Amino acid sequence: MKRILMPLIVAALLGGCAAQGSNMRFGGGDQPNILVMGEDADRDTVARDGRIFKRVLDTLAEEMNNEGFRVYDEVAVTLDDFTQGRTRRSDAEIIDVARSVKSVPIDVAVIFSIYPTIQERGHARKLRVRISGRLLNVRSGRRLNNFEVESPSASNLPSDCDRGCELERVGSEARYLARDLGAVLARKLDWLVSARGDRIEDRRPDDDDFRSGLTTAYVLTFSGFARRDLNNIEDIITDFRGYEHLRTISSSLRTQEYWYETSSGSARLNRNLRLMLEDLGIRARLVYAGNEFTLEKY
Repeated sequence: MKRILMPLIVAALLGGCAAQGSNMRFGGGDQPNILVMGEDADRDTVARDGRIFKRVLDTLAEEMNNEGFRVYDEVAVTLDDFTQGRTRRSDAEIIDVARSVKSVPIDVAVIFSIYPTIQERGHARKLRVRISGRLLNVRSGRRLNNFEVESPSASNLPSDCDRGCELERVGSEARYLARDLGAVLARKLDWLVSARGDRIEDRRPDDDDFRSGLTTAYVLTFSGFARRDLNNIEDIITDFRGYEHLRTISSSLRTQEYWYETSSGSARLNRNLRLMLEDLGIRARLVYAGNEFTLEKY
């Protein structure tokens, strides 16, 4: 019954997403860069240095890959800059790692936790597994979506099941659930990207840097600019392709700091800012790091 019920639930969820977004596929430069990461700070979760964790991580990455996303290996992209093999990492550490990756800009972190439960019933030992997962926009910190899968019913462990046996049974059940979780999260993210892209009128599909999907948040700091300059700049940056939202963070006589949300990639925004300075005849030093652009007039 368990093997029949879960696929039916997942199929219903995926069908619901498909009904909301007509264009579920996207190509070229539209896919966000994905990093699949495990959260194991809770002592009730499976630690990230075990075989169960690895099976779930590999399965989730495979499902995201199958949906056309660009999935990067955490160890490979953090090998030179971070201490490897750490367990029981906090949420803050995980997010800091994702934001600090230099070799490739990470857009979305797929963060999961595995909760196995073995109940002693006297006459039998019952196993259940639950995996929770969420999608996090790394740059803005916005939680995009989440989902959770759980064993539909408890399964019995053999009476002579030792530690190795338990690990294999939990790993097998977790891997099965991870396929469903990965499929749902991938489809949810796919719909988020596609639905937003459908609302952008002058999209150019051959532009590898222009993302028609996820909104990315940047901090734009203008230093040394006169008020008349900033008035012109506000008009121009809100007219950039992909622009979605602008909010003032701080303001003084000669410095203005904005929270700027756009579906354009960092390279296109950097180019647009340079062209804007040329059009306005303003000389300024433009620096980009992380998700911050700093323009210092001279």
